[in-house]
Amino acid sequence: SSAAKTTGVSAKQLYYWEHLGIVKPAYEEFGSYSYRRYSQKQINLLLKIKDLLDGGYTLQAAIRKVKENGSENGGNHEN
Repeated sequence: SSAAKTTGVSAKQLYYWEHLGIVKPAYEEFGSYSYRRYSQKQINLLLKIKDLLDGGYTLQAAIRKVKENGSENGGNHEN
């Protein structure tokens, strides 16, 4: 997929991360074929997670860190 090429994350990993609810791509149907479409925000999220994984983080730790850093409203930490 183009998201896999853009982020360097394998399609298999993308499927897994979607299954875990980390990213929720939009599905677009073309006849009998459907494909996932990721927003720029989701691509950025995937890139951040991949960077953390490359830096030695586990997937769970990377997700936690991205979510903590991703709170647009500053100090409001929700569990």
